[in-house]
Amino acid sequence: MKKQYLFTALKGLCLLLVVAACNTPTDSDPAQEEETEVVEETSPTIPEVQYTLTKDQTHSKFSSAIEPVLRVPSGSVIEAFTEDASDEQFKLDSDASALEQLSFDPIHPITGPVYVEGAEVGDVLKVKLHKIDVVDWGWTAILPGFGFLPEDFKEPYLRTFPMNEGTKSVPFTDKVNVPLRPFPGVMGVAPATEEMLSTIPPRANGGNMDDPHMIEGTTVYFPVFVEGGLFSIGDGHAVQGMGEVCGTGLEAPMRIVYEIEVLKGGRAIDEPEYETDDYYAVTAFGTSIDEAAKKAVRYMVKYLQTEHGLTASEAYALCSLAGDLQIAEVVDVPHMLVAMHMSKEILGIK
Repeated sequence: MKKQYLFTALKGLCLLLVVAACNTPTDSDPAQEEETEVVEETSPTIPEVQYTLTKDQTHSKFSSAIEPVLRVPSGSVIEAFTEDASDEQFKLDSDASALEQLSFDPIHPITGPVYVEGAEVGDVLKVKLHKIDVVDWGWTAILPGFGFLPEDFKEPYLRTFPMNEGTKSVPFTDKVNVPLRPFPGVMGVAPATEEMLSTIPPRANGGNMDDPHMIEGTTVYFPVFVEGGLFSIGDGHAVQGMGEVCGTGLEAPMRIVYEIEVLKGGRAIDEPEYETDDYYAVTAFGTSIDEAAKKAVRYMVKYLQTEHGLTASEAYALCSLAGDLQIAEVVDVPHMLVAMHMSKEILGIK
């Protein structure tokens, strides 16, 4: 009797296990597939790093005479550690008195230059920003005589903020919290001159563009002016508003992983351009907002004509209907930078 009861119980248990297995989602379950797709969309794959540059492999000028610290084939993935804009003249415990000893000679230590094999004058360098991490701490300052309103703010001001790779925001006051959105303030290729040019203003080669849209996931395009391109990157900003009106962002050392590729035979560009999944953008520098804005509109008209087959009049009208002029920065005398964005959805490419 006991054996029969045991046998019946085992049969019942087996039946329950079979039913449970049938109700368990399989690899072909639509709900599971949908969940997997969402994870893939929010977790982009970062390519394997092939080369590493340290924060000591830097320079603070733009010139074709600066020797490259690395030579790579087109398509290489580079990990670059960058220093803060002051080149370690400040520390986490520094106060406003440290501004009195600030030297502008080492300002903007940028990591590089990188010589890209096959890059020739007239080509375009494509730089994909895969990963941007803050690694330590950062600072922001008001320097007397510098910034967009130097006549209004004559007292030195310095704030420092502890940060690390996991920091998402910084407390500015008890009630004001600023989310981080890190990006490199300076990116550029060498200009066609052996003169040692300051990194402070933006130029046709890129330089101190300070455009806070150039974040992780953005692809930036640079015209090539010398053999090998000679690309450099640095001046990390953990966050910065459009305009950078007081003269500084949240200046911070960073780790940046980027992929660099030579583009040949395509559309020539006059100054850097960039794109995200959502829009295409052109940039333009000038000694006034008017000059830079007019150049940006002309560059976008040219892009729309060449890449999308619009007439000049159609392109100009579309810029008025859908173009988005952005003032990236206004403080880097003698130049400032303006960008224009155009939605990819409007262009039918998203």
